[in-house]
Amino acid sequence: MAELISLLDAFDNLPRVRELREHAYRGLGDVVVDVGCGTGRAVGELAAAGTRAIGVDLDPGAIELARERWPAGEFHVGDATAIPLDDGSVTGYRADKLLHTLPEPELAVLEARRVLAPDGRAVLIGQDWDTWVIDSDDPELTRAIVHARADRVRSPRVARRHRNLLLDNGFTDVTVEVRTIVWTDAGCLPALADLGAPRAWLDDQAARARADRLFVALPFFLATGIRAD
Repeated sequence: MAELISLLDAFDNLPRVRELREHAYRGLGDVVVDVGCGTGRAVGELAAAGTRAIGVDLDPGAIELARERWPAGEFHVGDATAIPLDDGSVTGYRADKLLHTLPEPELAVLEARRVLAPDGRAVLIGQDWDTWVIDSDDPELTRAIVHARADRVRSPRVARRHRNLLLDNGFTDVTVEVRTIVWTDAGCLPALADLGAPRAWLDDQAARARADRLFVALPFFLATGIRAD
């Protein structure tokens, strides 16, 4: 757990990731639920801006840490398909790096519609786990590493379905955009280690980092939609 939190913290502190979060906050209104909130960074940032921000996560340990880190936020242990909020009680819904963890992501989108007020905005953010772009002297092996890691995820390609999930579950004015996170330094090495690659491949990536020749790009897909009446 501690290793995962450290990895997520390092990722969340990247300038382009901060920009993506701030961009996704726009238009969410004054009562926002962040589902799959983890340790609560988005909730804390929204609360600091004057929003009533509510974090929901299935992991009690993450919620406990979120309450310690961001006391201005409101946090609940809860499931993405059974959010502990009343119907139509929020103006904004946010799910970041969540839907790929779910076996039936469409159920979470239906739940988003339930808790949103009419004209409320949903924002879905996530990566397609097959789209890691990594410079390597062995592209065939790199491709196999990326696909093998994707196969360990419950819904690895759900990000390419964000638009259709919103359209099929009661949302209008759906838009999609892509923001790409680029790493060129050793800060990316823990994320590469998480791919489960062979030691020799990881050693080559570490050598690239030392020589300032590392290149990793990860596209994130951001879809928004308005709850239809």
